Amino acid sequence: MDYTSIFNIIALAFLVWFIYSRFASVKGLNNLSPDQFQDELKGNRNYVLIDVREPGEVKQGYIPGAINIPLSQMKQRVGEIQKNDHVYLYCRSGMRSKQAARILKKNGFNELSHLQGGIMSWKGKLTK
Repeated sequence: MDYTSIFNIIALAFLVWFIYSRFASVKGLNNLSPDQFQDELKGNRNYVLIDVREPGEVKQGYIPGAINIPLSQMKQRVGEIQKNDHVYLYCRSGMRSKQAARILKKNGFNELSHLQGGIMSWKGKLTK
């Protein structure tokens, strides 16, 4: 086996790991449909709703009551969230909110839910 083959195997393994780590489910994360997400927010008083999109995206509309902590800032701003609150996350399509949930899980948060399909799937009212 030559160096090119070894390099290709390593590159392929890294690619598979990278794709898996982005799409794999997060243990303990509640994946909620838009209807379930809306019902949970109505029925739960002790929660924080976090929009993990970038500020420019938020200008297009956000779910009322959400605070904006972009995924790119989540590690630095995790201290702004209380660990005893149930954390509801959303983004544009549901991918970044999963990544945010991973960060929060690693920081000791256990009550995590995210909006499957992101704000694109949201059927409720948006604030601009």
